[in-house]
Amino acid sequence: MAPCLSSFTLLLLPLTCFTLSLVLCNAYPGHHYYPIPHHHRPRFASHNYRDALTKSIIFFDGQRSGRLPSNQRITWRRNSGLSDGSAMHVDLVGGYYDAGDNVKFGFPMAFTTTMLSWSVIEFGGVMKGELPNAKEAIRWATDFLLKATVHPDTIYVQVGDANKDHACWERPEDMDTPRSVFKVDKNSPGSDVAGETAAALAAASLVFRRSDPNYANLLIRRAMRVFEFADKYRGSYSNGLRKVVCPFYCSYSGYQDELLWGAAWLHKATKNPMYLDYIQVNGQILGAAEFDNFFGWDNKHVGARILLSKAFLVQKVQSLHDYKGGLLFKMGDSNMQYVTSTSFLLLAYAKYLTSAHRFVNCGGITVTPKRLRALAKRQVDYLLGDNPMKMSYMVGYGPRYPQRIHHRGSSIPSIASHPAKIQCSPGFSFMKSQSPNPNILVGAIVGGPDQHDRFPDQRPDYEQSEPATYINAPLVGALAYLAHSFGQL
Repeated sequence: MAPCLSSFTLLLLPLTCFTLSLVLCNAYPGHHYYPIPHHHRPRFASHNYRDALTKSIIFFDGQRSGRLPSNQRITWRRNSGLSDGSAMHVDLVGGYYDAGDNVKFGFPMAFTTTMLSWSVIEFGGVMKGELPNAKEAIRWATDFLLKATVHPDTIYVQVGDANKDHACWERPEDMDTPRSVFKVDKNSPGSDVAGETAAALAAASLVFRRSDPNYANLLIRRAMRVFEFADKYRGSYSNGLRKVVCPFYCSYSGYQDELLWGAAWLHKATKNPMYLDYIQVNGQILGAAEFDNFFGWDNKHVGARILLSKAFLVQKVQSLHDYKGGLLFKMGDSNMQYVTSTSFLLLAYAKYLTSAHRFVNCGGITVTPKRLRALAKRQVDYLLGDNPMKMSYMVGYGPRYPQRIHHRGSSIPSIASHPAKIQCSPGFSFMKSQSPNPNILVGAIVGGPDQHDRFPDQRPDYEQSEPATYINAPLVGALAYLAHSFGQL
């Protein structure tokens, strides 16, 4: 289940450009460069970003569904969901559980895949030994997304009944709740989940273009087909599947942002002018000018603007002039999924500005790529322990981190230590226990503290204590940059 949008004071940066909840900035040529004041320059890293990067990727091993490989690194997990899809006579084995439950939600899984892929596209060159692990995490998702899109004009978007799943506290290896399968098609469209799935497949095709061109070709061909379906049969999947996907992953922002986002990724992956034409013709209708102050699994407008800004700033695609800005920085109400996604966007945009020899002007204040990197670093450092609680919100990182995360597999004794099945209702005794989780879900990032920087570390508190794949995915790219190239790129 998705951690709710709990709020906490992320950073109180004394930068007037970022005192509003949303700032849209304009990029200017680099010859107007002004150095940032000395007191804003980043200090020497106090965190082991390499260790955090490794752990942020290991986390995905703990979220795997299906038959686990021999190189599985979180060894307390075992095979699960081996008959997934059989309810509709389709193979839907594999993929990821989104958070602390045992449901496979296609919408956030696709966004996770897109952001893992974008992390590798922008910062894979500095991931060093972690690049193969990041690509393996992406492939675990794309293999599933290919299965979910095997039939034309159909996407299988969910495996498991969330309401019945949440009425039990079971290990995924033991689960006996219904593995119901839900889909979108011509009669019950889902342009939001389809647009995101197209984005994920297109982004991943870039990741594998050199190392596995045949697989990359399969991904991009499927992405094109899925996007055509998303655009031709328009509608939100929350309409036809409301009782199934709401309130868990309702498409609150509508489907327009995913169509723009999907087209942006297909333009990047294919360079086919028809996607550029699509963006030019449909951009305003699809909300390209909406200055939303969120970027996450539901709302992609800001991400699309940042992605398209590269085409204008770096690749000089003049028709995308309107996307030259797009810098978002959200203050105040937030949670860790916005910490990680914003950190990634800041670093990606800083990279694009550096490549274009430009800077950002915000209300008369010059903000250089160096300052954007410093802002991203401050956010990541907060997450890793530079906060009033003096604790890391990444499980297994640092001397103090959450001990009682809202996660079934982590909180219940493992198969190795307790081979007998633990039933649905008896499992809640482990959920309500005050004891630390017996199985450490290394690298998991929880929802985070409240608006007063408090974190009670209580398992039933899913808003603050539940991890999710889409929290980790953008952080992989940010940590890769901080670990290996801070101050460069």
